[in-house]
Amino acid sequence: MSKDIEKIVNELTIHEKKLLNALREDENKSPEDISKETEMNIKSVMSAAGSLASKDIIEVNTIANDTVQLPDGLKWAKSSLPERKILNVLKDDNEITMKDLSNIVEGNEIKIAVGWLIRKKWAKLEKGIVYLSDVGLKSVNKKGEDEKLLDILLENDEVAISSLDDELLQGLKLLKSRKNLIKIKTNKVHSFHVINIGLKIFKYGFTIQEEATQLTHQDLKDGKWKELYYRPYDINAKFPKYFPGKSHPLRRIIEEIREIFLNLGFSESKGPIVDSAFWNFDSLFQPQDHAAREMQDTFYVKNPPKTDLPDENLVEKVGRVHESGGETGSDAWNYKWNVEVSKQSLLRTHSTGISTRYLYENKPPLKMFSVGKVFRRETTSYKHLPEFYQVDGIVAWEKINYQSLLGVLKEFYNKLGFEVRFRPAYFPYTYLSTECEIYLEEKESWIELGGSGMFRVEVLEPLNIDVPVMAFGLGVERLAMIRHDISDIRMLYKSDIGWLRNSAIVNGLKLD
Repeated sequence: MSKDIEKIVNELTIHEKKLLNALREDENKSPEDISKETEMNIKSVMSAAGSLASKDIIEVNTIANDTVQLPDGLKWAKSSLPERKILNVLKDDNEITMKDLSNIVEGNEIKIAVGWLIRKKWAKLEKGIVYLSDVGLKSVNKKGEDEKLLDILLENDEVAISSLDDELLQGLKLLKSRKNLIKIKTNKVHSFHVINIGLKIFKYGFTIQEEATQLTHQDLKDGKWKELYYRPYDINAKFPKYFPGKSHPLRRIIEEIREIFLNLGFSESKGPIVDSAFWNFDSLFQPQDHAAREMQDTFYVKNPPKTDLPDENLVEKVGRVHESGGETGSDAWNYKWNVEVSKQSLLRTHSTGISTRYLYENKPPLKMFSVGKVFRRETTSYKHLPEFYQVDGIVAWEKINYQSLLGVLKEFYNKLGFEVRFRPAYFPYTYLSTECEIYLEEKESWIELGGSGMFRVEVLEPLNIDVPVMAFGLGVERLAMIRHDISDIRMLYKSDIGWLRNSAIVNGLKLD
């Protein structure tokens, strides 16, 4: 036990020792007394007290001693409250009109006075006339609790609330409900009491001496360092948590996806958020009467209502493919394609339009991916948002095929740490088409994460692409939800500082 006490004493700071020494001489000293005696400022005294209390060496007691004062209410205290002025007139006349009240109290006090007359039941108001009540008649020569307290406050600069009896406390309650009439001042009185370990420290004893906080070049040169006192540090002491700046969890997984594709040799491309229906739908061989184009599914833009289209030759080819299949041999959609519909401005519903634009502007062989926000008229829920991130990608080369697509996707999901499988699917602009599913061990189930396929010839022919093109797209938020084990997609966009601070920087790393 003596070794434990010795260790505690050696680790005490000089301020803690000075405070303990002051309490050993007289435990009834106030923080202010100790501050003067030890020549420590009051902040250092309270800091040392808090540290000693955390080590069970002393106990810090705090007593709140609130007082009430008269600031702006002094005028009313001297000349009586406005409702009292009116009551003094009513005692003779029994009634008075609201118009005549301006002869008794100031204009800005009329509503206040009448309100308090009614609240105290001294009078009642009917059709613009204030009538004296029986309670008011009895109160003519009897001061209320609030008035009694005001009289006391006139004689004293401040009065301790703890000294007020029940009647004056009721008066205080009334005065506090009036704006700027009284002022409550909170005074805290601290006292210290030595307990447990502190008593053992007194018995063990300690020496107050200056501590060396750092070594200088001169200390080392002249050997003075040998004479300096160094306070030991407790390496087992608790340390505060630090929350350094870091990327948002959603941003981190986006950067992880970007790094994977860049390492696989893909180039990154970007496109406009406000786009034309031509690139968002028509270039992907989606018919103009497709359900996805309806107002309930797509955000259309009023300003600008129309967007410029690419060169007329491309637009004409796309329209011809929609109507008759062009030179693809396709049965097409067999309807009259409208170029004005393709000019409509909208918030992109997917980022696959970036892929078709990239194919039009670049020649194969090529590998491209894009990451960006897309917008759909979805009802916000735990699994849907009207805006979210999507990753799209394409590979165009004469030697690729459907198996190449599955291989790229498998490599991508494996690098994210997931086991993946594929099942057949349908998309308007790809054939063959597949959906990717990953396996979640903790749930022992498969979850769909993205769609993919080989671009149809109806998409490629107007773009002058004569080699196979594989395409894929996936939602980022769902990946982030799985990575961070959250069930509500809205959590990714909430400003929950606790969740953001404790989110793992490294996959699988738990901060707690």
